[in-house]
Amino acid sequence: MMDFIPLSVPNLKGNEKKYVLDAIDEEWVSTGGKYINEFEKQIAKYLNIDNAVACQSGTAGLHLSLILSGVGCEDEVIVPTLTFIAAVNPVRYIGANPVFMDCDDNLTMDPEKLEKFCKNECTLIKGKLINNKSRNHIKAIVVVHVFGNIADMERIMKIANKYNLKVIEDSTEALGSKFISGIYKDKYAGTIGDFGVFSFNGNKIITTGGGGMVVAKDKKLLEKAKYLSTQAKDDTLHYIHNEIGYNYRMTNLQAALGIGQLEQLDKFINIKRENYKFYKVNIEKIEGLSLLDFRKDINANYWFYSLLVGDKYPLNRDELIQYLLENRIQTRPIWELIQNQKPYRNCEVYDIKKAKYYINRVVNIPCSTNLKREDIEFVIKILNLKNLGEIKS
Repeated sequence: MMDFIPLSVPNLKGNEKKYVLDAIDEEWVSTGGKYINEFEKQIAKYLNIDNAVACQSGTAGLHLSLILSGVGCEDEVIVPTLTFIAAVNPVRYIGANPVFMDCDDNLTMDPEKLEKFCKNECTLIKGKLINNKSRNHIKAIVVVHVFGNIADMERIMKIANKYNLKVIEDSTEALGSKFISGIYKDKYAGTIGDFGVFSFNGNKIITTGGGGMVVAKDKKLLEKAKYLSTQAKDDTLHYIHNEIGYNYRMTNLQAALGIGQLEQLDKFINIKRENYKFYKVNIEKIEGLSLLDFRKDINANYWFYSLLVGDKYPLNRDELIQYLLENRIQTRPIWELIQNQKPYRNCEVYDIKKAKYYINRVVNIPCSTNLKREDIEFVIKILNLKNLGEIKS
């Protein structure tokens, strides 16, 4: 019998253990130590930017970015409804309100609807975009680069500039994805907006177990992010704190693990790309199934693979997930729309259509970088069984 095939697990076969043990030997295991600063430098170098600030999680990075974008209580932030809830919760942390936007066929924010919303449902008054319905000031957009795809940043940045909106790129799933054409050619996801946030959770393309990273165009704001993430210490000897700070700093152990992972990032991307291509060629031979594409103008990191379950396939989404699990293959549905979650049911939504279509049809299939070819072949074989039509009866 085939071993259990998980959805996405870490690949820790590089220098991770060496660096972590070194941090332990030096007894720097908390929020001080050489590996934190080094990890920040190496991430910045990889992204071709000047600086980065390590933090506790991607969620913490988003929280800091919203604060530094000037978003406050009763302000509004435009967010996607098709995303993991961590992209939206920080809006609530600071007492602001989300406005939910639809996705396009890349599962990222639809720039067409974003523009229509700003033009038709809002008014620009003295440089402030005011929501006609709530009369609140819309200050920012959180753009999520879903599954390693990159949103249409050229159009989104034009809209943001026109309406004086800060742009926070939730790049927690897109480390290593970059544009290969257009005005942002050679720019990585997370380095185009005002802020970019990355995650190193256990299932990400590289992991520190937890942890995140913040980048920003404004060097002073990035310094402020570091200040806030370390409890806003103005005098470390006498414990003087002039602002509300947060315990959001990454630990040295996490950073040591991260450096070992970052050394393998390009290799991981290549593996994910080749596995995606193999899946796609073979899945396209199965009637009713397809693998969603990545944008043609980017080099994606191919973090997650999105299987689209069509009407001609014998099983619906949930039946397929269960059937695969019975065959020791772990998959998951795409997230439930955030607008349907209990804390957000009273929030404003705008013309949500494609997101409703995709949530009932998308299944993420195994995509770990340590997948063996026979694992992938087995997944395809199970998907391609001729007797699937009998299961529903």
